[in-house]
Amino acid sequence: MADIILNVDVREQVGTGNARAVRRADMVPGIIYGGGEDPVSISLKKNEVLKAINTGQFIAKMVKLSHKGKEQFAITHDIQFHPVKDTPQHVDFYRVKEDTVITVEVKTHFIGEEECPGLKQGGTLNVVRYTIEVNCPAGSIPESIEVDLSELEMGDSIHISALKLPEGVTSAITDRDPTVLTVVATRGETEEEEGEGEETAEGEETAEAGETEGEA
Repeated sequence: MADIILNVDVREQVGTGNARAVRRADMVPGIIYGGGEDPVSISLKKNEVLKAINTGQFIAKMVKLSHKGKEQFAITHDIQFHPVKDTPQHVDFYRVKEDTVITVEVKTHFIGEEECPGLKQGGTLNVVRYTIEVNCPAGSIPESIEVDLSELEMGDSIHISALKLPEGVTSAITDRDPTVLTVVATRGETEEEEGEGEETAEGEETAEAGETEGEA
């Protein structure tokens, strides 16, 4: 279900001049499209848009748009911000139903770091993907995808195929199996291991040289 409800007005006029007039009225221009219907230009109250953005649940999430008693589910597809003031300048919405399957990016959430053997040995996480592109119903977009690190050894990797995705959620990438993260050795540890290897080799060479001199 949509937790965010926004009241919208339909704009009869469009264009740059109208958009500027809307912003001067402390509103945010926008558009709603998709769903087999014609695009509709709308305006939203700026304070409501800012409040929605601050929830952290506005981008790529399902919202409910309300206009004169009629409601429409939509996904926030894009927000344009002012380059200096960082205020919302325009919002794009895509019409959906709760069971409409959409493709969205969902952030990864790492668990089991304290139990991870590789990290206990001094390794570090090399994170390749902080988000995962998935297909899921618009009304059931997961908050995050859990990535369990508790059994990873040094040098181990986790690929998307190894993730436990929520019911009804599938990876949008099907032609390959991308790496999500790898536990790698730190530079200091690598140099230390190389140094130990060199010392061992030098010790063996010295011993061999001593044996050779003794035989002579």
